[in-house]
Amino acid sequence: MDRSVDPCTDFYAYSCGQWRKKNPIPADEASWGVTDKLQDDNLAVLREILEQAAASADGNPVRQKIGDFYAACMDEKAIEVAGLAPLKADLDRIEGLRDKRDLADVAARMIYTAVLFDFHSAQDYKNSSQVIAEIDQDGLSLPDRDFYLLQDPKSQRLRHAYRAHMAKMFMLLGDSPQAAAHEAHNVMRIETALAKASLSRLDRRHPEKLYHPMSRAQLRQLSPSFDWERYFGAAGAPGLTSLNVTAPGFFKALGAELDRGNLQGWKSYLRWHLVHADATHLSKAFVDADFDFYGKTLQGAQEIQPRWKRCVNETDIGLGEALGQIYVERAFSPQAKERALKMVQQIEEAMQEDIESLPWMADETKREALAKLHAVANKIGYPDKWRDYSAVKILRDDEMGNVLQVRAFEFHRQLAKIGKPLDRGEWTMTPPTVNAYYDAQMNDINFPAGILQPPLFDPESDDAPNYGDTGSTIGHELTHGFDDEGRKFDAQGNLRDWWTPQDAKEFQKRAGCLADQYSQYTVIDRLKIDGKVTLGENVADLAGLRLAYAAWKKQTQAQKLGPIEDLTPEQRFFVGYAQSWCSNTRDETKRLRLMADPHSPEEFRANGVVSDMAEFQQAFRCKTGTPMVRKDVCRVW
Repeated sequence: MDRSVDPCTDFYAYSCGQWRKKNPIPADEASWGVTDKLQDDNLAVLREILEQAAASADGNPVRQKIGDFYAACMDEKAIEVAGLAPLKADLDRIEGLRDKRDLADVAARMIYTAVLFDFHSAQDYKNSSQVIAEIDQDGLSLPDRDFYLLQDPKSQRLRHAYRAHMAKMFMLLGDSPQAAAHEAHNVMRIETALAKASLSRLDRRHPEKLYHPMSRAQLRQLSPSFDWERYFGAAGAPGLTSLNVTAPGFFKALGAELDRGNLQGWKSYLRWHLVHADATHLSKAFVDADFDFYGKTLQGAQEIQPRWKRCVNETDIGLGEALGQIYVERAFSPQAKERALKMVQQIEEAMQEDIESLPWMADETKREALAKLHAVANKIGYPDKWRDYSAVKILRDDEMGNVLQVRAFEFHRQLAKIGKPLDRGEWTMTPPTVNAYYDAQMNDINFPAGILQPPLFDPESDDAPNYGDTGSTIGHELTHGFDDEGRKFDAQGNLRDWWTPQDAKEFQKRAGCLADQYSQYTVIDRLKIDGKVTLGENVADLAGLRLAYAAWKKQTQAQKLGPIEDLTPEQRFFVGYAQSWCSNTRDETKRLRLMADPHSPEEFRANGVVSDMAEFQQAFRCKTGTPMVRKDVCRVW
């Protein structure tokens, strides 16, 4: 803390000032915050697990698989010797294309790159108990469509750097400088056309805009130039008869671009996406070139992470539930799970009381909201059933082969769900992850073991900071079921309007207050937060802290609480919340996140929220007119 700062002027600086001074961003990071530090601590635990597994010969199949995967990733000498050999077959296949209709075969083999578009399984928006096939817009290599479209000087310079990066990668594939520049130009033209046809981040916050069930015949009409029969056959779904097309306009534009472009241009596009997807698994020249643009230029990091960190992350991505089994044995006690579950239940009780007391919501809508709240599944720590990776063949001396194995395993595991009932026990984050999420179609909140660690969650700490930090995160995820996007799904996870028109109108008015509030915050230069794009996260931040405060007060109502470290219990609650956001961020990453991240920057996740809470202002005796006291307070939940 920096107690020289007035908490009523800048609560974030008051709570995090000294932490930020004492924790500069490491050279290999784009930002450095409390959660990054915890993730770094987790990586050290995972490294120890993997190094022991790599050195062990105890016959345990789980340990052997993760140990061999990690060992192959760490074998830089073998990777250098392999050179371009891992890409040769795919490069030859691309070069051998004789007709644009042949693109379907190559695209189906490049499933892991989401080349052209993304094909996967998904819950049916209108029947959440069933899994259907879905295709979605994709095919871009910059973080968001706006990177291709904005015309300000910084965006233009970034696109110039992107073209230079692509040219460098083409030269590493063996092209002359002139040929490489021409190929980069081809890719940029195609990706820009796809970006123009892509839905914006704001559009994608409206799930009703993403539901367009179609037959294969209807899909063919959108993009007749693409051979869908060959694609689905080669991808492993020859019998597919219907699917959801999230963005029909994108696929219509894709078809038009296929007609317009020449075969050589599409070969350039495929070669680029192949090397871009695999660069981090190839020799040092490719790894360094990839970092120079995506790490340094785009995010501002000064050095690449050490090899062991990259290999730990790679193992977590590819075999996360195998690695997670051993992680939770070592780092997540039954007592921690029990305490987290208790906190979840208390915050759900606080939300029930909040909904029941809302003066602006009709009884009819309240009944639906309470039914949804009571149906939320609470998933804490790790899955009840671990994923079976026995079909994945891992070799100790084949880094790229192992990566292809886990990619193919996951793709076909997803496709195998199509037409089958939903498995509600699945997770989309691995146990060591320092994050949490709410799934609107599953109607569940998920807290991996990785985030339930000190300092974010400390079973040995007093309740105030625990509720301010982890409690508010639980409330945050729970509220996502009732934010501007989540509120459109019912208790079973179906896209259904369960709101009365008047209540929906009142919600929109209250949410609009928050959108306007956050749109006024300047992050860097003259760039401001887009309050409409970040609305769901801002709604969840504010309601999450309110719910945590109510749950904490109820939990401690019979206790006689006194000050600790010259802070009252109420002050400790709010400082605990603010300190969960202590962070330093590079300017490049600030700009990147403004364009591609639905979360507001950490400073405003602290100050923006507390400035809307009378309980905070009372705790610190803030006077009217100080920055942390808003004149027009916003509140949704």
